Amino acid sequence: MKRICVFCGSSPGAKPEYIQAAQQLGVLLAYRKIGLVFGGGKVGLMGRLAQAALENGGEVIGVIPRELHEKRVAFSGLSDLRVVGTMHERKALMAELADGFMALPGGLGTLEEIFEILTWAQLAIHHKPCGLLNVGDFYTPLLAFLDQVVEQGFLDAAHRSMILTAENPEELLQQFETYRPVSADKAAWALAKGDW
Repeated sequence: MKRICVFCGSSPGAKPEYIQAAQQLGVLLAYRKIGLVFGGGKVGLMGRLAQAALENGGEVIGVIPRELHEKRVAFSGLSDLRVVGTMHERKALMAELADGFMALPGGLGTLEEIFEILTWAQLAIHHKPCGLLNVGDFYTPLLAFLDQVVEQGFLDAAHRSMILTAENPEELLQQFETYRPVSADKAAWALAKGDW
């Protein structure tokens, strides 16, 4: 695995564990010679993650929309900061650059990014591992909701199983290394569930 894209909050969050996990992940990626692709911001978990990777000799690629770059929230210490026109371009480039996708705690942007990339995996647009770093049970209610989505017939259990989860970065990276893509066909599943 050459690079992992990490989605995470532009805020540090309410618990110190979130910052600790971001820093731990940054150090671990650098140590394992896995490049970091992230949203290019200097604030919140994003900034702490990138700083930790850089301080330990890691490759760090930031991808930021021009509008946010002009607001001066970009991480200025990057040797590879890519400024794009839109949020859509940002996500497309991040997806192209990465061999896997992780979400640390975050808000609407983090959720939107990881769910879009999970949707692409469900549709077999890519076959890369996707995971949630469930620090301090941050994602536990969301995972329970996704189980309900399966129970209610809106998500195939095979596609639910694509969402890797762990409480610490080391364990999640181990799951990434042994990941095998799900072979379930979303269209066939939907047709089988349909009421045609």
